[in-house]
Amino acid sequence: MKYILSGSLGNINKPLTQKLVAAGHDVTVISSHEARKPEIEALGAKAAVGSVEDVAFLTETFKGADAVFELIPPPASAPEDWKARIRQIGKNFADAIKAAGVKKVVQLSSIGAHMPEGCGPVSGIHFAELELDALEGVDVIHLRPANFYTNLFAMIGLIKHAGILGNNYGADSPIVLVHPNDIAAVAAEELLSLSFTGKTIRYIASDERTSAQITAVLGAAIGKPELPYVEFTDEQNLEGIIGAGVPAELARNFVEMGTAIRSGEMFADYKKHKPALSPTKLEDFAKEFAAVYAGADSAVVA
Repeated sequence: MKYILSGSLGNINKPLTQKLVAAGHDVTVISSHEARKPEIEALGAKAAVGSVEDVAFLTETFKGADAVFELIPPPASAPEDWKARIRQIGKNFADAIKAAGVKKVVQLSSIGAHMPEGCGPVSGIHFAELELDALEGVDVIHLRPANFYTNLFAMIGLIKHAGILGNNYGADSPIVLVHPNDIAAVAAEELLSLSFTGKTIRYIASDERTSAQITAVLGAAIGKPELPYVEFTDEQNLEGIIGAGVPAELARNFVEMGTAIRSGEMFADYKKHKPALSPTKLEDFAKEFAAVYAGADSAVVA
């Protein structure tokens, strides 16, 4: 099989590439950086260097593929309208998939993508899903993973400098979590079988905890069992995120996503279609968190 993966070699694509190559398949990884080419080729894959803004490049890259794994990469710089940028990239992918004649697509979407508004960048992904759903004769599965464990690394600076963990939702707010390795495993399963038909959705989750429980587990792992969780107002959260160096447009979207967690709406559709939980539990990730925390010497860990 010939697979094209967008999104370079991140926390999902690297293990996914390794799985597909190990199974003996022809894998091409799209990256916007020439410098990533040796790393991609070292895994036994081919590198296609170009921009997801370039429909002609995507079309040429997709030609002859048995399936495409669509991952919309984060912006290299802050866009004026993050949601609109995601929607446009989603349209670029759909246009290229149609032009190249690809018949199978596995899209990395997100939990909360049922929300056309009110969920930060995830509401942009909602429209990227619709672009694929509009394609005739193309089978698409939208993978909707939960909140990444690895996003919690961004809290290390707050813990180190303020001695707290917090966000703009409550300590009792339920959070659905997933490890990138568990996402890669599901993506590999779907790509290797290509058994999905029509337009379908599959949720991926590893654990379900409250903010307070997450704080307790991570606090214990880093030797701070009394680590408190603090609920911020939206205004406090926005100020704090911008103060950490995040551009205002991105910060506003992160705060908006927090409001969707606070209301519970981000997880509303997930609750109707709950999957079996994947293997990696919060306590497993806490070991990774502790290792990164021990080595962190800056205010923000990306």
